Amino acid sequence: QVQLVESGGGLVQPGGSLRLSCAASGFTLRNYAIGWFRQASGKEREGISCIRSSGGSPSYVDSVKGRFTISRDEDKNTVYLQMDSLKPEDTAVYSCATRPYGFGYWCTFRPQDFTSWGQGTQVTVSS
Repeated sequence: QVQLVESGGGLVQPGGSLRLSCAASGFTLRNYAIGWFRQASGKEREGISCIRSSGGSPSYVDSVKGRFTISRDEDKNTVYLQMDSLKPEDTAVYSCATRPYGFGYWCTFRPQDFTSWGQGTQVTVSS
């Protein structure tokens, strides 16, 4: 059974950092492209970062480029999102998701291109 579980969210002050984890079970993460998404209250879900299955440069949307870093630990079957210099506008529920098997090389930011989803973790940036 394919399962993704996010963790690491919480309350942080502006300028602070958090590291989100996306732990996979039932499949091997390195064979899939993995995306991170977020959804702020009252807004649509947006893709913010993606890592390919076979290396290559990760992808980021402009709003997080230079502040967020996506990475993968194959031994732990986990993908991380390191978030630095957090801003109040980063407040949202953050979720990870996989592209279908066979699409591991192609990263997108479109939620409809992703299949399996985690339950999400809340990130609140506030003083």
